[in-house]
Amino acid sequence: MIRKLSSPVPGCVRVVFELPSGVWADRISIAGDFNNWSESATPLRQDRDGVWRAMLDLPAGTSWQFRYLIDGEWSADYHADGGTASALGAPKSIVHAQLPPSVAVAEPAAARPSRRPLAPLNRAAKRREWRPAA
Repeated sequence: MIRKLSSPVPGCVRVVFELPSGVWADRISIAGDFNNWSESATPLRQDRDGVWRAMLDLPAGTSWQFRYLIDGEWSADYHADGGTASALGAPKSIVHAQLPPSVAVAEPAAARPSRRPLAPLNRAAKRREWRPAA
C-alpha cells in the first residue's frame, strides 16, 4: 500500500510505502528510479504493529518506477498508481508524487481564522441547573 502526505520538504510529497504484517521476511527494501535502483539504500523497517514501512520525500509532480526486494526476491506493488514491465518482462510498479485531493495542505498560522476565547464557566448557574430526582 502507498500513502501520500504533505511533506515538510518544500516542493515534495511524502510517500509512505507499506507492506502488511503478514509478509514474513528478514529483509525488505525498495529499489527504484529515486535511489538509482540500489538494493540497500532504502530498507523498509518493521514497526511494532508488524507493518513494514519506508518513507521518501519525492519532488511533487514526478513519477517513479520501483520494486520491492523481499529476502532477495523481486516483487511489484499491485496497489501502486500504475505498472509497467522491465526490458526482460518483469513487472515494475509506478508511483506518482502528487497529493490526492483528500489530503489538505496545512494553512500557515497567519491565514487561519482567529478563534474567540471561550466564555468563563458560570459555576453558580451550573449548580442551579442540577436538581435531585423527586
